Amino acid sequence: MTAEERARARDVLDLQEGRGPVAVLDDTGVADVLRAARRIAVVGCSSRPDRPSFTVFRYLVHQGYECVPVNPRERSVLGIPAFRTLGEAVDATGPFDIVDVFRRSELCLEHAREAVAVGARCLWLQLGVVNWEAAAVAAEAGLLVAMDRCTAIDHRALVRG
Repeated sequence: MTAEERARARDVLDLQEGRGPVAVLDDTGVADVLRAARRIAVVGCSSRPDRPSFTVFRYLVHQGYECVPVNPRERSVLGIPAFRTLGEAVDATGPFDIVDVFRRSELCLEHAREAVAVGARCLWLQLGVVNWEAAAVAAEAGLLVAMDRCTAIDHRALVRG
């Protein structure tokens, strides 16, 4: 096991055991955020139906959320225009309640900084994505943080019941 793999495993275990340096949302907090949210930026959203980001995006749109894809490689997802950056998406469409990130853990710090810069309410790192530095940047700026959670799964379980 490489040093990078050990560090990633340690980060995931810290999250699962509640030992991380940043408070993250529990089930009640997640449900509250999802109930209050109306606009969600989906960073790393793909137009490919076989990608988890597409499936989650489609689910959230069908649940009534106003979702905007953020991915420099996409033109649109489900007919909704995509933006290269979170800043461009905010400039064109307005602020977001949740920034839902489908990127590798090591790439999330940049997105946390963007979420802070655009005034999002919550930084949400999807299943398998844990980055304590990104979480700290968001939390220090007053954003709520969810990590290693899926917006669609949590919506189904905690909001729809």
